[in-house]
Amino acid sequence: MLVRHAQAGAAPVDADRPLTDHGRQRAAAIGAWLAAGGLVPDRALVSPARRTQETWERAGGGAAPAVDERVHDNTVEALLEAIRETPADVSVLAVVGHAPSVGELTAVLDDGTGDPAARQDVSAGFPPGGVAVLEVDRPFAALAPGTARLSSFAVPGA
Repeated sequence: MLVRHAQAGAAPVDADRPLTDHGRQRAAAIGAWLAAGGLVPDRALVSPARRTQETWERAGGGAAPAVDERVHDNTVEALLEAIRETPADVSVLAVVGHAPSVGELTAVLDDGTGDPAARQDVSAGFPPGGVAVLEVDRPFAALAPGTARLSSFAVPGA
């Protein structure tokens, strides 16, 4: 699953931006939505930015965060590189990152056979606190464009 951090406030340094009150509520809603859907990640790749760390902490996603600078690089290529290094024993992966890369990666990975409404929602924009769930039928090491099925997209708590 690809998660965009919840709404963040301002800070002198971008990486230090904390969640707003609304963002904290949205992050908790992400956790409730994941739990209700039985989506419990084995591993979470999280940007080192404060807002992504807080989003995952408040979502209570289960998996301890593996902080990866490449998620903060905010490019499709960097995200794919980090995801492809996921250990083979991981079956559910959460990536908590930033716009525009999480939305762009969702579109790049989507093979077009999934939920049309989810695809339309992602193409309309990937707002703070958005979650895209993609299904893959190969090891993460073999993930490439068009090799995942977009099964759902939600903005929990919206």
